[in-house]
Amino acid sequence: MAPVFDQLNQLILGKELQIKLSLSCLLAGGHLLLEDLPGMGKTVLSHSLAAVLGLDYNRVQFTNDLLPADLLGASIYQADQQNFRFMPGPVFTQLLLADEINRATPKTQSALLEAMEEKQVSLEGETRKLPDPFFVIATQNPAEQIGTSPLPESQLDRFLIRIEMGYPVKDAELAILSGVSRRQLLQQTQHSIRPDDLITYQHSVADVECSAMALEYLYELLQFSRHSSLFVNGLSTRAGLGLLNAAKAWAWLDGSDHLLPAHIQAVFPFVAGHRLQHTEGNHSPLRNGELILEQVQVPR
Repeated sequence: MAPVFDQLNQLILGKELQIKLSLSCLLAGGHLLLEDLPGMGKTVLSHSLAAVLGLDYNRVQFTNDLLPADLLGASIYQADQQNFRFMPGPVFTQLLLADEINRATPKTQSALLEAMEEKQVSLEGETRKLPDPFFVIATQNPAEQIGTSPLPESQLDRFLIRIEMGYPVKDAELAILSGVSRRQLLQQTQHSIRPDDLITYQHSVADVECSAMALEYLYELLQFSRHSSLFVNGLSTRAGLGLLNAAKAWAWLDGSDHLLPAHIQAVFPFVAGHRLQHTEGNHSPLRNGELILEQVQVPR
């Protein structure tokens, strides 16, 4: 994966952590949620991942008048053949960018639930499989911005990892301001791997061994979230499985074939934070995850 890292680091300057988390998410077979202010590089990161990984790519701009059929597709009457023909929507791709997903209505947001969980779309009495691999990368503006609809918990739970881009460091921003446009560089980018390679890597990630001690640590993190008075609700078993897969991907990217507690700690705030609601309601998702890591000791 070194060539992939090299290319992405040239396109997205000063965001090594975000790039590694994004790759961990895709290698684990999950979906990625990018949340930050407009203009912070969320869309460029999505384009870059598709280009470098050689994935078919569609982008949908979510607006308050976007309908589920605009996303999933619909049957259109063909006058010359006197029948209806299903026209696939943009969801039928390997990587879907749901841009500004929280500007759409909850009805349209929920149209993605089956696709993200089952990798299929059920319409008009027929189930249609989505391509393999299939990923959703959604960008989200902060909830306090005008015209946003908060994602429901069921939708948030479908995203394996949530990250913020943040402002670039000084050297990176100066390089961006004085250098070639990121979008121009994207047009010149050649993919480093193929989708088949990515699937092979996903199988390798699944084979990373997990010791009883690492599993015990993961379980204790889940249990603390469920029984602590800090949170309204705890983490589900599905969140635990997602955490395990993301940590295995992080370990694999580090060149390890064994899962260690340090790998779990590296991804935990980004997997758990958006699934937790602090009882005081004044903590960021990232801080939610950090609070648990501070309280739960690694088993000895």
